[in-house]
Amino acid sequence: MKLQRKRLGDLLIEEGLITEEQLQQALRDKASSQKLGDALLQNGYITEQKLIEVLELQLGIPHVSLYRYPFDDSLFHLISKETAKRNLLVPLKKQGDKLYVAMADPMDYLAINDLRLSTGFQIEPLIAMKDDIIRAINHHYDLQESFEGWGADTASEPVELVQEEDSPAVRLVSQILQHAITQKASDIHIDPQETKIVVRYRVDGRLHTERVLPKSMQGMLTARIKIMANMDITEQRVPQDGRMKYQHDFHQIDLRISSLPTIFGEKIVIRLLDLGNSLNDVTKLGFNAVNLQRFLQSIQNPHGIVLITGPTGSGKSSTLYAALNRLNNEDVNIITIEDPVEYQLEGVNQIQVNANTGMTFAAGLRSILRQDPNIIMIGEIRDKETAEIAIRASLTGHLVLSTLHTNNSIGTVTRLIDMGVEPFLLASSLTGIVSQRLVRRVCRDCGEEHEATKREKEIFAGHGLSIEKVQRGKGCPTCNMTGYKGRIAIQEVLLIDREMSQAIADRADFAAMREIALRNQTIFLLDDGLLKVKQGYTTTEEVLGVATE
Repeated sequence: MKLQRKRLGDLLIEEGLITEEQLQQALRDKASSQKLGDALLQNGYITEQKLIEVLELQLGIPHVSLYRYPFDDSLFHLISKETAKRNLLVPLKKQGDKLYVAMADPMDYLAINDLRLSTGFQIEPLIAMKDDIIRAINHHYDLQESFEGWGADTASEPVELVQEEDSPAVRLVSQILQHAITQKASDIHIDPQETKIVVRYRVDGRLHTERVLPKSMQGMLTARIKIMANMDITEQRVPQDGRMKYQHDFHQIDLRISSLPTIFGEKIVIRLLDLGNSLNDVTKLGFNAVNLQRFLQSIQNPHGIVLITGPTGSGKSSTLYAALNRLNNEDVNIITIEDPVEYQLEGVNQIQVNANTGMTFAAGLRSILRQDPNIIMIGEIRDKETAEIAIRASLTGHLVLSTLHTNNSIGTVTRLIDMGVEPFLLASSLTGIVSQRLVRRVCRDCGEEHEATKREKEIFAGHGLSIEKVQRGKGCPTCNMTGYKGRIAIQEVLLIDREMSQAIADRADFAAMREIALRNQTIFLLDDGLLKVKQGYTTTEEVLGVATE
């Protein structure tokens, strides 16, 4: 059969999954030891599911979906957890003298040979997705481990127990963290209830229950997390905050931990910040061509204020850090003041707000101005004092970047004036405002083209757009049957030109400022969202859920 001798790149181009340019780019980008498939995945040119389907064709090895696969737990004793993790494989079933094994790389003949020798079976490899295999390993090997050692008396002497490396509490917490990281969760919620503890993960902005634990585990679980975060384990009646770094697959994850006393015990929320996963490239933030050009224009001004606005969890920090990354070179002095410092940037002086020592945003800002900065980043403008110092800094020749919690770009102007900032000062300092939201992205593995509904056509027509076809995910193992995988930003970039500046100084109302923005061809949030629906990135429901007129 000749097909098997075809090269992977040629097959992918033949199937119409990538272009010749993308193939050449991936070959240029890939490290010497890296496989072409991995380089294509890293660049986002192809999804793992599509790659597996082509490999199946190329190698003649069938692929298997591990989602809700009926695993035989007795087989997990044949292959150690270390071997499974190291080689990314998991046993599926045995038939006679054959052992069927799901592998991320079914061409790893060394691993297959080792398995044959250690198990005594003939090994039949099948291809499965890497994330699915990791999830199966975590779930099946860890489930067996996690309940070993939990006795009725485990809650009575927590402090000694929760610090021993192989204690059940330590194992359980590390499993909860590892599962969250592999699922790319942003937060972990540990909710105490009357008879149980519920562990939930927030993935792509939505919470789902990951596991339910017996109530007897609560004391030790809480104690272990609080010890890791340097919190006071004897104090259970007041809220506490802590943070720590966690090593996972050779890179660091920053964890921010918050505890809150409830009637059934302490609720704990862990926010995960993947330091290796932060988007440091402005061009990869999902800006459309017009908005990207306007945003770059506003941050390349030598002075003035650029604000990024939106509710909590709308990706404001990622956009700020990407902007700083773009501006960061050795001939500028960049100083930031944040609460807390989320990502550490090389070559940038970052200050952490600490109200206990008197280091507030305002106090820190005053000190920064004596440090000869070119660019100042303020984590958030929360009060009139901080806003006024930021404006003074921008008027004396500094570029100031900051965030604000408002619903849209024009509403930001009104909000600052309501805070007590003088309109004439605002008019002369403000250079650009970005308002943004995150919407879930249609899963690239199960996305299908559908006819747009009558209601969708009406919505698009109301914004001067036409739509015939929309993408929707029907649900597959990759996206946990949700039809969505990952998120994309929708933005509104308002440039403050002379006319808008005059309107701000004259305290013009919202409608008048919107009229000027329309004349300047500003793409509003909803319009940018609808354009992304048209491009097949997301759905109309997602956009309407976060952006309304």
